[in-house]
Amino acid sequence: MDIIKSIEHEQLKNKIPDLKVGNTVKVHARIKEGNKERIQVFEGIIIKVQGGGINQTFTVRKNSYGVGVEKTFLVHSPLVEKVELVRVGKARRAKLFYLRERLGKSAKTKEQVGARIEDKEIVIKEDLVEEPVTEEPVVEEKVAEVVEQPAEEPKAEVKEEVKEEVKEEVKEETATEEAPATETKEAEKEEPVKEEKTDKE
Repeated sequence: MDIIKSIEHEQLKNKIPDLKVGNTVKVHARIKEGNKERIQVFEGIIIKVQGGGINQTFTVRKNSYGVGVEKTFLVHSPLVEKVELVRVGKARRAKLFYLRERLGKSAKTKEQVGARIEDKEIVIKEDLVEEPVTEEPVVEEKVAEVVEQPAEEPKAEVKEEVKEEVKEEVKEETATEEAPATETKEAEKEEPVKEEKTDKE
């Protein structure tokens, strides 16, 4: 059962409209015609809301040219784009089946005077609200990186010191290389002098 519940939970919408019996609503439903897809609006009175969870449905009734038309929609269906509230009606029953026998003005519920027409939504999935909490450590990591950046400046100083030490070592090596060259030159100078002395003898 846990597997079924988890699959159903994935299919649920994050927010659903607050549906009350007696209210007049406009249901924006997607309709596919061949390869084309369009949104059709169905306006009528909610006469019943039944079921729960992913199987929750609501039935909307309207009179079209003297003919009563009822349509049942799944609340969590992806084909139901949105439900727009048009009129708040008074209802003292859970199911308004008595409207089927009436015609004209009597086929409507009385309007609730002074009621606000607001598209209220019920939040079902609370997991999405908790997501910003998981994002906070990411922000802390970014702050830590920003704090660590000034610590990189001494590294640059260390690099400069290392470069200076290398330059000094290179200078010392060149000096030592030049020193034997001078000694060889002096030796060369000394040798001809000795030869000259031998010639005089």
